[in-house]
Amino acid sequence: MKFHYTLLFTFFLNLTFVNAQELALVRDNDLFGYINTSGEYVIQPQFKKAGNFSEGYAAAFKDEKWGLIDTSGKWVLNPEFDRVKSFNSGYVLVLQNDEWNYVNASGEKLSTPVTEKYYDFNDGVAFLKKAKKTGLIGTDGKLILEPTYDAIKPFINGYAKVRKGDYWGIIDKKGAVFIPVEYSEIGGYNKRGVWAKKGETFGIVSNKKFNAIAGIDKIWDFNDNSELTYARSNKKIGFINNSGEWVIKPSFEKARAFNNGLAPVFKNKFWGYINEKGEEVIALNFRDAETFSADGLAPVKEKKLWGFINKSGKMVIPAQYQITAGGLSLFSKNAIKGFYKGLARVKKGKQWGFINTKGEVLGDKWYQNVELFSKKR
Repeated sequence: MKFHYTLLFTFFLNLTFVNAQELALVRDNDLFGYINTSGEYVIQPQFKKAGNFSEGYAAAFKDEKWGLIDTSGKWVLNPEFDRVKSFNSGYVLVLQNDEWNYVNASGEKLSTPVTEKYYDFNDGVAFLKKAKKTGLIGTDGKLILEPTYDAIKPFINGYAKVRKGDYWGIIDKKGAVFIPVEYSEIGGYNKRGVWAKKGETFGIVSNKKFNAIAGIDKIWDFNDNSELTYARSNKKIGFINNSGEWVIKPSFEKARAFNNGLAPVFKNKFWGYINEKGEEVIALNFRDAETFSADGLAPVKEKKLWGFINKSGKMVIPAQYQITAGGLSLFSKNAIKGFYKGLARVKKGKQWGFINTKGEVLGDKWYQNVELFSKKR
């Protein structure tokens, strides 16, 4: 009996490991395939076009048609569609014979009240357009919110910006108003606070109260990694809290968000890093600089190429890479620059790949293009 329990435990352990793996879309010899975080091919390059995995499925293009594959590369929706978008909330939008439909991974269509443009599901909801107004539907195909807003932006962490006429507010996924539609501008939702503009005055909405801040002409969104966000006054940038108080006085020409206790700042043509007290902890010696990752490394630019420093300011991976895709690259939409879960997407010469925190190339291989890793499920 103990033997059977051991087998069962091993089976579930392996299943958990497989489902927890992440895959990255790569292009090699003009074909797309997928690798795991060990650099091994899980799905060999075989598709003319393909998308990232989302909820266990990815769009792929073969024989001039789109379909949907699972993480083994098997077709769950055969390549017979003119378009297949990203799988989300249990459904994917497909185009066939000039008709859009929501279908699940079994190909079953979802009945909805949509009569105009179809929008992807995102975080369990999709937009519903009617007579130039926007509302919401759920994954049961039923109406959540009547089309009443002139615009609804994508949901982030369960909240979305909405506009009526010239004014903005924020709603939740049930359509309930979280921040009243009474601001001329508004930022994205964050639990720490949301910047907004009322009349000519900027401020922070926190605990349903608008904290006005005199003399500010721009505020950037809060993130989950710091109590502070950055703001601009008289062409200089500093950092404020969600009460609208200056914690670090505006003295920088440019800045980026705090992460891992440090923020990149720019002054007199160079970038460096400050802590949340406003103290310079890494000298302003770099041509450009991005935020620190949870791995404790940050991309910095020397002359034309990027390397990585640690929190002491020591260059631990030499400046020999590019970290952003330029022009009209398929991959330029990726926002993460630097390390994420121990790997960084970089370009050397004309090829892309991943390096680990020691600077070692994943799988000792470079590709025409690589996407960021995304969860299989």
